Amino acid sequence: MHQELLNTLQKIPFLASVPQESLVSLSAHAKTTHFPKDAFIITEGDDTHSMFILLSGKVRVFTSDDEGKEVTLAIQEAGSFFGELALLGDEPRSASVVTTEKCLCGIISKYDFKQWLLQNPEICLALLSTLSDKVRQLTDKVKQLALSNVYERTIRVLKDMAIDDQGIPVIHNRPTQQELANMVGASREMINKIMKELTKGGYVEIDHKSLKIVNKLPASW
Repeated sequence: MHQELLNTLQKIPFLASVPQESLVSLSAHAKTTHFPKDAFIITEGDDTHSMFILLSGKVRVFTSDDEGKEVTLAIQEAGSFFGELALLGDEPRSASVVTTEKCLCGIISKYDFKQWLLQNPEICLALLSTLSDKVRQLTDKVKQLALSNVYERTIRVLKDMAIDDQGIPVIHNRPTQQELANMVGASREMINKIMKELTKGGYVEIDHKSLKIVNKLPASW
């Protein structure tokens, strides 16, 4: 388990250049915890105490208003991390994180990370760069919600989630239509209609778990 955590830490952008011995020191402070499906790991508005490294499973990161309307910010899988803002500030959690399947997480407390950071100050610039990228991503998402229609937002999310697989963009663990609707900020019925048209037009191919973009998606619909 410790080696798995260490391997995942090495893949986190702001830790990628950290010497092995320093990462070993950091991973020694991490605690691992199992979470069942549909469990809240983080709740928006809670106090901030820890960063989480997702070792297995999948989670949904989302924000909601007082009426319960939700917007999904990201779907994250094993090898990713979340809650890193807690390591530097004292503001309440800005989003909720819920498991969509059984998960195993490594948890690093704010106190332990700050103590480690004092011994490795060169990490600060890399961490700030990572946080800056996240701010830009969130700003871009707000712009999409404000300026794009549902179709444009849908194809943008599909393109962002797809990875190149022998020259074909593929989403190997595709979101459900409800998850996609939450990410886009639309109804499931509207997403269903768009996906049917994209499939019927030969632009995408869908099987049980994956989605392939086999032809260039139309810019408008």
